[in-house]
Amino acid sequence: MRAETGGRIEDWTWRYEGYDRTEERLRESLCTLGNGYFATRGAAPECPADDVHYPGTYAAGCYNRLTSLVGGRQVENEDMVNLPDWLPLRYRLTDRTGTGEWLTPDSVRLVTLRQTLDLQSGVLERNLRYAVGDGRVLSVRQLRIVHMADPHIAVLRTEFGVEGPPADLEVEAALDGTVTNSGVPRYRQLDSDHLTHVHTGAGAPGIVWLRCRTTTSDIRVALAARTTASSAEAAPLREAGRAVQRLRLALVAGDTATVDKTVALHTSRDPAISDPLRAAVERVARAPGFDELLDTHLTAWEQLWRRAELDVPGEAGRILRLHHFHVLQALSPHTADLDVGVPARGLHGEAYRGHVFWDELFVLPYLNLHFPEVSRALLTYRHRRLEQACAAAHDAGRAGAMYPWQSGSDGREETQQLHLNPRSGRWLPDHSRLQHHVGSAVAYNVWQYCQASGDAEFLHTKGAEMLLQIARFWADSATYDEGLGRHRIRGVVGPDEYHDAYPGAPEPGLDDNVYTNVTAAWVLARALDVLRALPEPRRRELVERIGLDGGETEAWEDVSRTLHVPFHSGVISQFEGYGELAELDWDGYRARYGDIRRLDRILEAEGDTVNRYQASKQADVLMLGYLFSPAELHRLFRRLGYPLDADTWQRTVDHYLRRTSHGSTLSGLVHGWVLARVRRAGAWKFVQEALEGDIADLQGGTTGEGIHLGAMAGTLDLVQRGLTGLETRGDALCLDPVPLPELSEYGFALRYRGHWGIRLRMRPGTLHISVPTSDRSPIDIELPGRTVSVEPGESCELFLME
Repeated sequence: MRAETGGRIEDWTWRYEGYDRTEERLRESLCTLGNGYFATRGAAPECPADDVHYPGTYAAGCYNRLTSLVGGRQVENEDMVNLPDWLPLRYRLTDRTGTGEWLTPDSVRLVTLRQTLDLQSGVLERNLRYAVGDGRVLSVRQLRIVHMADPHIAVLRTEFGVEGPPADLEVEAALDGTVTNSGVPRYRQLDSDHLTHVHTGAGAPGIVWLRCRTTTSDIRVALAARTTASSAEAAPLREAGRAVQRLRLALVAGDTATVDKTVALHTSRDPAISDPLRAAVERVARAPGFDELLDTHLTAWEQLWRRAELDVPGEAGRILRLHHFHVLQALSPHTADLDVGVPARGLHGEAYRGHVFWDELFVLPYLNLHFPEVSRALLTYRHRRLEQACAAAHDAGRAGAMYPWQSGSDGREETQQLHLNPRSGRWLPDHSRLQHHVGSAVAYNVWQYCQASGDAEFLHTKGAEMLLQIARFWADSATYDEGLGRHRIRGVVGPDEYHDAYPGAPEPGLDDNVYTNVTAAWVLARALDVLRALPEPRRRELVERIGLDGGETEAWEDVSRTLHVPFHSGVISQFEGYGELAELDWDGYRARYGDIRRLDRILEAEGDTVNRYQASKQADVLMLGYLFSPAELHRLFRRLGYPLDADTWQRTVDHYLRRTSHGSTLSGLVHGWVLARVRRAGAWKFVQEALEGDIADLQGGTTGEGIHLGAMAGTLDLVQRGLTGLETRGDALCLDPVPLPELSEYGFALRYRGHWGIRLRMRPGTLHISVPTSDRSPIDIELPGRTVSVEPGESCELFLME
């Protein structure tokens, strides 16, 4: 496995040698530093935003709404806001007139550049050397942290040295409030000025500040910077929209001049906040020096890695560490204190406008077993927007809760009305808001979290409310077809996303998307289970609160057993009528275009539509094999009145494998998982694709706009649950390991129902489990055909049957 980028991954480091303008955006995304509260891309502090560099900083949950004129239509979009840039720090050697060339990686004077991301410590190091004339070489070493212990602090240390004659160095540090959201070329026709009322000033010696607010959401943002050097004092300067400080340093060969820039960031969304500006200025004034900040930062990362222990050998393990690092930066324990969801592209860039999709379906199962308090907070984000989801269902003429496909600040539907096909240059209607299956993802995550954590209080309160309202929506969406003798759900779009209408149909939407119908049936069954299991006083209270009557629950039972599942040619159909679509000339299109991952864009540019073909962007029917074990999927189909034997599932897997273009980073993950679970050759090919999706930028330039958080977390969960068959079912940890020859030995720690640091290690034929000492009850471990109980403080070695 080899990443096709300039990056080189070692055990705990991600390293770049040299400078490549064409790779810079990718490098910035992969070298992003964050702490769950905010993150900053790994951009060069010497360079402002341009076509090469993009120094974005994003605070979780900080959104703003703007209206743009597109194709003669007023289009409203809400974006995660690019906040004022705290990074700027540039430098130059000055002559007798006090002038000189500002040095950047784009300068012809650059001799060497090395950039190293230390995953264990969360430190980004840059080393640059410039040949500056007169026999001098300027060396620059930078250390950057976004503090993991104090989520409001970031620090940039810059060390300067000179070889050759002495030199005078001028350093300029700034907070830049002139930034816009311009990191995604496809969005550049849209309005992007989210910040207004930018004011700057100086506080105590060495401290400057910047405050502003978002234009419509009216979020107040404040940054304060303390810039210090051992031999000079930073002098503040006034510039429009920027808080600037300058220092002059005398460089002598053999000596190092150090400049430390410490920054505090606060917004009016923070808990226990009065004035963000005062909070930022006071925090940066109280902040200790670099060495002490680094020490507490390292301690916080050490604690994170202990809780998230994962040991996978070889290059796969090294890439998994990078994925692990970015997941922990986007969703850290600090996230538990925030009102935020799972941004599909992390806090790493502006793609998808920072919106929350269904990606939590791939993220929360991992978090549940390491950071359940974070999972609970992310589900609470959904619960806080339950009222909005119920209002959306009501406006659509439905009962219950209809969660949006794209969510942002307040839970309304944020899916764009138009999207740009960059291949044809045309703006096209966007019907992805019809992916109502996102509600099933919310319900699934509620159930999985409660099973893993044992959090009965959440299940009986917020969890039950969400489950019941989502079930209510599905029951009301289903209509009875007398001819079929079954219920049907019409006018939806499935996970595939390519298909959003029937060929030539005047209205968008498909009938009986199987993923939608089967997961709806699962939600209805679970909602009934929860309702029956609630303590009687709570059940009565909830029924009264939402106005649930006995007739509704009887309908839920009926619909959960009679939803239609279409088949064709002995395989499960993606939706009703799928088998009547034309076959695509896959070999011909690959020969003409090479990369056909975005087949939808290719066909639209040709004047055709993917709606005419049996062709999928990513797993749709096969997503069922990702969510449910073979045994549970069999039970689901049996409940619906359909036989699903191993041969039918194998034929279905084969059918869609040949007809999927893998235009999503999630596709390789799901296909690798499904093939591994049915013990099929070829699983490793898709696992490799999932591992390399971002580091090799397999989706053609998209990683530079933000990493794919769901795919990264999903690869961790592939090891944690996919290969082990781990399920938290009832009151037991259920395991059904499958062999993957290329990944035959691995280990990890997890947290389960009050037990911290349970360790599992898988080797060919054996499974070792150790449970740390505690006052908790023994853990029941279920394997096919047997159950063992492991007491706290004990270990056991289990032999696995092939």
